[in-house]
Amino acid sequence: MNRSDPAETFRLEAADLLEQLEEALLDLERSPDDLDIVDTAFRALHTLKGSGAMFGFEAAAAFTHHVETVFDQIRRLIEAADPSTVDGDEGLLERLHALALPAAAAPAVAAPATWRIRFSLPQNALVTGVNPLVLLDELRDLGPCTVVAQTDRLPALDALDPLGCWLGWDVVLTTDQPREAIAQVFIFVLDEMELKIDALEADERRLGEILVERGDVPAEAVEAAAAAQAPIGKLLVQAGDLSEERLAAALGEQQHLRAEARIAKPADTVRVPAERLDELMDRVGELVIAQSRLRQVAAASTDLNLKSVAEEIERLALDLRDTTMGVRMLPIGALFGRYRRLVFDLARELGKEIELETSGEDTELDKTVIDRLNDPLIHLIRNALDHGVEAPADRVELGKPAQGRIRLSARHAGAEVLVSITDDGRGLDREAIRARGEARGLIAEGQVLTDSELFQVIFQPGFSTAERVTSLSGRGVGMDVVKRTIESLRGAIDIASTPGAGTVMTLRLPLTLAIIDGLLVRVGEGRYVIPLSAVEECVELPPDEEARSRHRSFLNIRGALTPYLRLRELFDCQTPPDPYQKIVIVSAGGSRVGLVVDQVIGDHQTVIKTLTRLHADVGMFSGATILGDGAVALILEIAHLVQVGQAADEPLKAAV
Repeated sequence: MNRSDPAETFRLEAADLLEQLEEALLDLERSPDDLDIVDTAFRALHTLKGSGAMFGFEAAAAFTHHVETVFDQIRRLIEAADPSTVDGDEGLLERLHALALPAAAAPAVAAPATWRIRFSLPQNALVTGVNPLVLLDELRDLGPCTVVAQTDRLPALDALDPLGCWLGWDVVLTTDQPREAIAQVFIFVLDEMELKIDALEADERRLGEILVERGDVPAEAVEAAAAAQAPIGKLLVQAGDLSEERLAAALGEQQHLRAEARIAKPADTVRVPAERLDELMDRVGELVIAQSRLRQVAAASTDLNLKSVAEEIERLALDLRDTTMGVRMLPIGALFGRYRRLVFDLARELGKEIELETSGEDTELDKTVIDRLNDPLIHLIRNALDHGVEAPADRVELGKPAQGRIRLSARHAGAEVLVSITDDGRGLDREAIRARGEARGLIAEGQVLTDSELFQVIFQPGFSTAERVTSLSGRGVGMDVVKRTIESLRGAIDIASTPGAGTVMTLRLPLTLAIIDGLLVRVGEGRYVIPLSAVEECVELPPDEEARSRHRSFLNIRGALTPYLRLRELFDCQTPPDPYQKIVIVSAGGSRVGLVVDQVIGDHQTVIKTLTRLHADVGMFSGATILGDGAVALILEIAHLVQVGQAADEPLKAAV
């Protein structure tokens, strides 16, 4: 089943609702005067109608609406003291019977069947006006086809007659038409050609079985090839028992049958409570930690059996981790669909014409991330509607279409998912943001800021450039919550804006919250993990920099001034520093900072353990993990460290 297909999502929900409806109807037969049963059926129908309309099943929604009307009449019949006095019940059963009769009497549609068609035309077919391509197109019109040309009869070049038809064709066709319809395609050349049509069963057969059944190779050759424990097709071709074309045709048939078997097989799904998935993820995390410890023990051992077992367990643990993470992944389209009504209602309230576009609905994210992403997206969409998109008259005056546009999109970018909210409105007012930021003391007067740094000011608590308070915005509440929520998900927000053309808010989110790829570093005697998604590069701390002031400073990295923090000072390390320290350049929210460490140990897959409430005010760390030797390593909170580094080194930047 394609979990990102909205129609498939509706079908799964509809199947459950129809089961509820069927149970209610059966109960109603035993207790026809039970109004609660009618209400249960009514709710199932109402949900079915609403979901059907949402996912584009208009006909089903319209039909269900009429059935709802019938159940409403049933409710009135039950509630009435004298059912014979209720209007509208005359001929109710007759009308329902007439409505259901055409569907019941409709002829059954033949189930699709799969056929193997092997044919070759007479050598003079082209001369007599027979076009093989037309025949193949007619077969394709009957259903999905897999076509492979056969060159067994093709002579050497010096004996080749260019007007002769030397090719043959192997076709695997799935169609709901009978065998006679296939034969009808060849009716005008049937007497002179070689044609064989065999029925096939869609299944997961092995290549060797297909080759024997087709008569391409004897069973003995297949058994001999299988005994060699190597790809059968390749061995048969090398032995001269099979041509490349026959192998290609058999492989094509195998893939066709497998595809049809998957389509024919009903989708098997099991609904599992989210709590069980969370518990399973925790157990997998513990397994990954134990496997990491086993790998370290095996690396220090000379026992080859232990090393082999450790490698196998590592492979299985990683496969289990990927499978479990995949189970938790959901398409973000389920979230995007909620905002159409929001945009419609708010646009009417504001007197604006706004169209919502979505793309990347099949992009998958961890269920926990999706659940916590709803409120931030609502805030950003409301701001785009209120502050971003202009009123229709203003847009026309500016030469824009009267109807504005907001676009929600999602896409994968490495280990992250980028969710963007784009509007074609007026863009952010840089001067208003700076003036309000200076007035509230968030920006020093005359301070030089890039656009990215300036736009981050709007996420400060209580910040607003709105001249009046409305039901939607103006109180400075919301954007700071958005930033805190995104950062709690180990994400970041990037802002780009063009005056008069619009604004793009991009949320950078991790695929999952349970396991991350990290860079393991050592500071003093302690080891720490830096999320790899935030790491840009690692450089060596120049000796002259180390000889300078022990306070925070900055480096010139390819023309860009980058502040750096000495983590030894932040963590109050008492041991002497390593002779050659490293700087890990990290970024968050469009800003960069360098973190000075004693040693870069290497990459490390990190199972995140949340900190207790006692550590809630420790901003430098976002969690902890257990290393292979059982030691605990703290995970650095990059957004906080970048903020500290940028704020502390502003005076130094301004002085340069």
